[in-house]
Amino acid sequence: MSLRPPSHLAGATAAETAFDALGHEILAEKAAALGRAGQRVEETLARLRDNADEQLRPRLLKDAAEAVHGYFIQRELCGLRKHDAVIREYSIPKAVLARLGAK
Repeated sequence: MSLRPPSHLAGATAAETAFDALGHEILAEKAAALGRAGQRVEETLARLRDNADEQLRPRLLKDAAEAVHGYFIQRELCGLRKHDAVIREYSIPKAVLARLGAK
């Protein structure tokens, strides 16, 4: 009885296999970075919702907008271009969306 490698590896050279391993590691890092960015969005939006101090509100809006902007960029780097579902899922306020990309 002989064993054959899977068909997608049958013709793979050492260089192709190494590149595939590197590609896998890059994808894993993209996913981890996306998770961290999503966590930051959750935290900043929670601080914005929980704080009633009007003097802190501009700073909290800016922090939330920066977190959401970074999250959207990370999503786009992962090939996810539409953000409508994310806006609904996180309940991102229009006041935050209006500040995206502003410094």
